[in-house]
Amino acid sequence: MNSFAIHLLRSMRVVDAEAGLTPARLSALSVVHLVGPLPLGRLARAEGVSSPTMSRVVDALCELGLTERRPHEVNGRVTLVAATSAGSALMTRAAARRADVIADALAGLPARQRDSLVRNTAHYPALVAGVRDAAGLSRTG
Repeated sequence: MNSFAIHLLRSMRVVDAEAGLTPARLSALSVVHLVGPLPLGRLARAEGVSSPTMSRVVDALCELGLTERRPHEVNGRVTLVAATSAGSALMTRAAARRADVIADALAGLPARQRDSLVRNTAHYPALVAGVRDAAGLSRTG
């Protein structure tokens, strides 16, 4: 199982590289795209990096027009990081590339294997939640 996970992740990194971002930038953009605007510190925790490191990642994403910093509606001392429409469009294209690669791989399998894999993917969200809980992580970091 460990070898499977490593090879799958490495293969998806090649697909993700087509987005034109470093893995750290793509991951941070993915979080704000999926979760919504977050304070920098919370984004840093979600990504497992320090706030200064995340600040540099966000600076680069802002320069590329993929994220923006905006004031919190209630607490003016807090700045939120949000995906821009260009950032969300990039993430939508990246997700489509991943889905296409997975669909192509599934199409190349014998029907019996494909059906078994598809049937069992329904349990993946529960597995991910269990792993995150075991690792002491919340849903958004």
